[in-house]
Formats: sequence, structure tokens, C-alpha cells
Amino acid sequence: MTYSVAFWTILGKEIRRFTRIWPQTLLPPAITTALYFLIFGKLIGERIGLVHGVSYMDYIVPGIILMSVISHSYSNVVSSFYSTKFQHHIEELLVAPVPNYVILAGYVCGGIARGVLVGLVVAGISMLFTKIQVLHWDLVCVVFVLTATLFALAGFINAVFADSFDDISIIPNFVLTPLSYLGGVFYSVAMLPEVWQQVARANPILYMINAFRYGMIGVSDVPILLAFEMTAGVIALLIGLSLWLLHKGVGIKN
Repeated sequence: MTYSVAFWTILGKEIRRFTRIWPQTLLPPAITTALYFLIFGKLIGERIGLVHGVSYMDYIVPGIILMSVISHSYSNVVSSFYSTKFQHHIEELLVAPVPNYVILAGYVCGGIARGVLVGLVVAGISMLFTKIQVLHWDLVCVVFVLTATLFALAGFINAVFADSFDDISIIPNFVLTPLSYLGGVFYSVAMLPEVWQQVARANPILYMINAFRYGMIGVSDVPILLAFEMTAGVIALLIGLSLWLLHKGVGIKN
């Protein structure tokens, strides 16, 4: 009972934190998404035509939705947990009889909540530009949550190692954003030369986006089972690493 109170307290604090400043957390993705669909979908998409038998507008919708989930689930946790360290609120958690897994679950679920909420906002905006009939709702929901979980965990690890506010922006700017854009959001891997197709397949985000795209419109460049295996494996690895870092007090008890 005590642990559940701790979990819901952390989660409630996280949700209140990003909903209280919704013009900064929820409105920008909506505006950015509208611009993506206007520029890439309407202006460029009409010149590209069909991709794997579907319109270019329909093809990019799943990638844009999942890209917003990735960036916001990650940024929510990395900024929140680092702020807790920076403002020395972390000491309150360290001295409280709260297990590390409860602390991790609270922050990660807060990141999942923001990622899912932003994803739903972006999906709603996309319906103004296209009328996609989702083919596999169960697959869409599972990939939605798994992706948010993975990048919330990644944000937590980034926050643990961060020593300044500059450190929490390095990974999103120089790693996460390039991998997202090169993960097949705006194009099919089949459009690339053979050598670059093999290079692109080393990008883990490619598998998540294609699994999500398959759930929505039935099109994928990679095996769906492999996408799930990779995602689940990385999540398990990040959970183990996060709990170990909390146990050792890396970046926290220094």
C-alpha cells in the first residue's frame, strides 16, 4: 500500500507538471504536425504519388505520430528527473522507504503519459488531412506504449548521467532527432540504394516506426516479429541498467 502511494504520488506530480504548462508541451506538437502534413503531405506528396500502394500522405502519418511519441516521452523524463537532481529534491526520495523500481516506474509512467497524450493530439491533427482506417488496433496500441516506454527509460538514463542542462539536450539533438528522421518517417527503405538499405536497418527506430505503420495501414519494410523482439529486448536492457544505476547511486549520490 505504501509503495502504491509513492508511485501514484510521483506519477501524479509528473502529469501535473506537463499538463500545467500545456501551451509548451501539447500545443507545439500540434502546430509542427500541421506544418509537416501541409508541406510534406500536400505540397510534396502530390508529386511523389503512391508508396507501397498507399498515398504519400497516408504513408507518413504513422511515422509522424510515433516520432512525436518518441521525442516527448524522452524529453519529459530527462528534464523532470534532472530537475529533481538539480533542485536537490532527489534526497527526499533517497531517504524515503521507497524501492528503486517504484521511483523508476513513477518517472517512466509519467513519460509514457506525456508521450501517449501528445501522440493522440498529433493523431487528431492528422485526421484533418487524411482519413486512415486503422487495420490492427491491438498492434497500434502495443507499439504506441512500448515505444513510449523505451524512450522514457532512455530519458531517465540520460538524466542520471547529466551534470548540466546542456547534457540533457545533447542526446535529443545529436542522436535522437537524426535517428528519428532517418528511421523511415518520410520515405520507404526500399527507395534507398542497397548499401544504404543495410545501413538504415541498423537504426532501431526504423523497426518501431514500421511496426506502427503496419498496424495502421498494413505496410512495413521490416519483419514485424523482429521489430517486437528488438523493442522488448532493448526495454529489458534499459530497465536493468536503470535499476542498477539507481542502486549504485550513479549521478545521484555524488
